[in-house]
Amino acid sequence: MRSAQVKRKTGETDVSVSLDLDGTGNYRVETGCGFLDHMLSLLSRHSLVDMDISCDGDCNVDYHHTTEDVGIALGEAFDKALGDRRGIVRFADATVPMDESLTLVALDVSGRGCLGFDCEIRKDKVGDFDTELVEEFWSAFVRSAKVGLHIRKLAGTNAHHIIESVFKAAAVAFRKAISIDSRQKDRIPSTKGML
Repeated sequence: MRSAQVKRKTGETDVSVSLDLDGTGNYRVETGCGFLDHMLSLLSRHSLVDMDISCDGDCNVDYHHTTEDVGIALGEAFDKALGDRRGIVRFADATVPMDESLTLVALDVSGRGCLGFDCEIRKDKVGDFDTELVEEFWSAFVRSAKVGLHIRKLAGTNAHHIIESVFKAAAVAFRKAISIDSRQKDRIPSTKGML
């Protein structure tokens, strides 16, 4: 079973994440931030990773701590569920449109956390969500998940569409990268013998 549960409690947030990498895209997401819930639901649905995510955070301040700590906990759960990463495809990419927006995501489930983020969003907010938190989420996630992730906006003007395209493209890339390759299901996908 490639599944995991992670709890993270700080003075700012109380996060609980449960996921199953071999799910069907079922989700329950309650972070106190409607826009973040929407993006995480898309991530679950299009990656086919079952996710149960809850966060009680200091949303009365803003959504920064909630977004960052959910990213950390979700990344830790991915890392834990992947184990030694035996048999996975490892590398994947996806280019996903959302109306006028187009995003390229390339992914290496490498055991090393690194984010390349080239995604200009010209509006500061979508509703009450600060658009700069998109990069904050993915930065927190990649460090904890120990993956290399590149996000590049190829087109787009509408902030909501751009961000939705980012999360959908990441979902599709993750779906491919974490799938089991039947030709190497008992091997680590690295010449080093470990990831």
